[in-house]
Amino acid sequence: MSHPRLSGYAVFAAMLASAGLPIYIHAPKFFVDEYGVGLTALAAVLFGLRLFDVIQDPALGWLAQTTRKRRALAITIATVILALSMIGLFAITPPIAPLWWFALTLIGLFSSFSFLTICFYAQGVHTAGSLGDKGHLRLAAWRETGALLGVCLASVAPTILLFTGAPFAAFATGFAGLCLVALLLMQGEWHPTPPQAQGGFRSVLADPIARRLLLIALVNAAPVAVSSTLFLFFVESALDAPGWEGPLLLLFFLAAAASAPLWSRLAQRFGARRTLLAAMVAAILSFSTVLTLGPGDTALFALICLISGATLGADLTLLPAIFARRMARVAPEAGAAFGLWSFVSKFTLAFAAVTLLPALDRVGFVAGGSNDPAALSLLTLLYALVPCVLKLAAIALLAATPLPEDNPRSL
Repeated sequence: MSHPRLSGYAVFAAMLASAGLPIYIHAPKFFVDEYGVGLTALAAVLFGLRLFDVIQDPALGWLAQTTRKRRALAITIATVILALSMIGLFAITPPIAPLWWFALTLIGLFSSFSFLTICFYAQGVHTAGSLGDKGHLRLAAWRETGALLGVCLASVAPTILLFTGAPFAAFATGFAGLCLVALLLMQGEWHPTPPQAQGGFRSVLADPIARRLLLIALVNAAPVAVSSTLFLFFVESALDAPGWEGPLLLLFFLAAAASAPLWSRLAQRFGARRTLLAAMVAAILSFSTVLTLGPGDTALFALICLISGATLGADLTLLPAIFARRMARVAPEAGAAFGLWSFVSKFTLAFAAVTLLPALDRVGFVAGGSNDPAALSLLTLLYALVPCVLKLAAIALLAATPLPEDNPRSL
C-alpha cells in the first residue's frame, strides 16, 4: 500500500459530514418554510427512515464487502447517487406531494451516505495500520477535522448564499462539486480489504467493550442530535435573533474543528478516555447556562457556542478513534461494524426529531411566528436541559468502561 493521502481522507470526510448532521438542521425547516409541511409529519418520515435502516444497514455492510474488489467503482456510483439526492432535496421543486418527495430524496441520500460511511471507515482501519503505532489517532485527526469543516460549511452555506436568491439550490450544487473533488482526491486510496469475518455484526457485538462503546456512542450522540434539531428554532424564536443562525452555527463548528487536533494531542499524552471525560464535563458546564438565556442574549449564546463547540471536537475525534482501535484488535475484518456506528449516529438524530418536533407542535409552537411564553419555555428546556441530562448518562457509561486505550501509549 502506498503512503496514504491524508488530505483526501479529510475532504471525503467533509463531503460525508455535509450530507449528515446539516440535513437535520436545514431540511425540516426548509420544507416547513417552503412547502408548509408540518413538523410532526416530517419527524415521522425521518424516524421511519431510521427504522428502515435497521434492515438496510446490515445489507449495505454486506454490499460493501461484496464489492470490496471493485471498491473504487462502488464508491463512485454511491457518491453520484448522494449528489443527485441532495440536488433533488433542495434544488428541485417537488414533482409530487412535498412530504413524499422529502421521503424519496432522503432515501437516496441516507442510503448512499450509509454505504459510503461503511466503506470509508472500514478503509480507515486498514489505512491506519500503515501510519505507525498512533495511526488511528493520526488518521482520526485528519478525518474528523475534515468532517467538522464540512459540517461548518454545510451549516452556514445557505446563509452565505442568500445573495443567489436560491441559497439551498446553490448549496446543493456546491455539494455536488465537493463530491467530485472528494472522488478525485481519493483516487488510488480505495484498496480491497480482507473478506469480512463470518458473523458480520455478531463478531463485533460479541465483544463486551465494543458493545459498550456503541452504547456510549448512542447516548453521547443524543445531546448533539437534540441541540442540532432545535438550533434554528431556538435562535430565531427563543433568542429572538433571526439572521444570526448562520454565524452562530459557523462559530460552533469552527470551534469544534479548531479544537480537534488539540484533543488528539491531549489524548496521546493523557489517554483517550480521560481526555474525553474532561471534555464531556466541560460541555455540561458550558451548555447548561443556556437555560438562563432569553431574548437579546445573543452575545452570551455566542460564547457558549464557542466553548461547547470546542468540547464537541473531542466527541467527534476521540470516540471514533477509540472504536476504530478496538475494531482493529477484535474484529479487523468486520468492515460492516461501521454500519453499526453509522446507524447509531443517524438513529439519535431521527429519534430527536420524532420526539422533539411533535412536542413543539402540541404546544402550538410556530416556526418564525409569534409564540406564547409556554411554548418558548418548552423550546428552551428541550434545547438545553435534555442534552445535559443525556450527557451525564454518557459520562457515567464511559467512566465505568475499562479501555486498553486508558494507556496513552496504546494510541
